[in-house]
Amino acid sequence: MKIMLDAGHGYSTAGKRSPDGIREYEFTRMVAAYAKDILETYQNVTVYLAHSDARDVPLQERTDDANRLMVDAYVSIHGNAYGTTWNDANGIETYVYLTKPKEAYELALKIQQHLVVMTGLRDRGVKTADFHVLRETHMTAALSECGFYTNKDEAARMKTEAFQRTCAQAIVQGIADQYHLVKKSVPTPGGQAFFKVQVGAFSERKNADDLVASLKSKGFNSFIYSENSQFKVQAGAFAERKNAKDLAARLKANGFNAYIHLD
Repeated sequence: MKIMLDAGHGYSTAGKRSPDGIREYEFTRMVAAYAKDILETYQNVTVYLAHSDARDVPLQERTDDANRLMVDAYVSIHGNAYGTTWNDANGIETYVYLTKPKEAYELALKIQQHLVVMTGLRDRGVKTADFHVLRETHMTAALSECGFYTNKDEAARMKTEAFQRTCAQAIVQGIADQYHLVKKSVPTPGGQAFFKVQVGAFSERKNADDLVASLKSKGFNSFIYSENSQFKVQAGAFAERKNAKDLAARLKANGFNAYIHLD
């Protein structure tokens, strides 16, 4: 499978930026680099980068390269902004083209779900837009906005390696879920492990669905994945154990069972 990762904008192109001068590409290039490393731990996956640190690559060139290489999926990584001053706009959102192609929408939903659960940021949903990289690509394409540069808390998080790695892992997990990617038998050195907070495991899907609904009613994001003939409910995944412990404690305080495992 061939995947193209696109770090939105470049050092000199407009892009978003925080009121204190952090540029979008400073974040997106790192997320793309970490995502590439993780994707290459899967079997039969080739990863291309649409961007370059040497120069600002025009949008038309990016999509032309993707079409020429006939990649299977194009994932564009961005940061968001609301105006140019600090404000309370916040959260994650993922986009597909206006026609809402079925496979693209499914991929976007998976990426969005993992980003929200793993970062803990607000779920702004999957939306449609007439963005160039969604319109001009001939393959499945999605674009994710991973937090707001104009939100002080989110901008501060976007500067950190931990958050960048978390976003990369979430995006890759969405891709892996969509295309049923299989890990290589020998892990790539330096691969990032995450502390995952699991809330339940059931033999029947309905029980898992009921738990997700109950978690949502208490303000917790979660998702279901299938493993070893069970439907498991996960409420978060973190690079640092302390963050996982904090979430597990909040879950337990609200009457849910929760335990942490390293994966």
